[in-house]
Amino acid sequence: MPLLLVQAFLNTRYFEDDRDLLADPEEARSWLTSAGLLTKGAGLSAAELDFARSMRESIRSLVDSSADKPDALAPLRELAHTRRPRLTVEESGALGLAPPRGKDLGVGLFELMLVIRGAQEDGTWARLRACANPECRWVFYDRSRNRQGNWCEMAVCGNRLKNRRLRSRQRSGASDA
Repeated sequence: MPLLLVQAFLNTRYFEDDRDLLADPEEARSWLTSAGLLTKGAGLSAAELDFARSMRESIRSLVDSSADKPDALAPLRELAHTRRPRLTVEESGALGLAPPRGKDLGVGLFELMLVIRGAQEDGTWARLRACANPECRWVFYDRSRNRQGNWCEMAVCGNRLKNRRLRSRQRSGASDA
């Protein structure tokens, strides 16, 4: 699924231990190359890396209700204004959109935008969610039948939050007595 690439890109930031795979230029280059967002040997400037992180947070704001929202869509808009998709015609005659030719980081990030557009169009975008545990915020694909998944893993984050709420209710109930 193309959305797995978007999910993986968003999950380059680990909130629980405050790690960021896009912080170190060499680690970022390695991840971006292995993800197919950057051609092996392509340059990666500090400004491009900053832009990649801002794109990640911009996309995250679309799936994470607790994400910081002021001007959140500005990086998406900036990339949309500087890049143009190519129109393709498949063997079946279906028209499609493809990123511009080349494989610098801007093209790779634009490719993510096209994946998001396609997912919004086919309805799968709504299934990409951020974990409701504020310490985790891992982005996951909600495979639940009723589309009501709240946690990346019920056994871990869901259980933690439910236990915290229970202890909180028990403490407040004990203080009321």
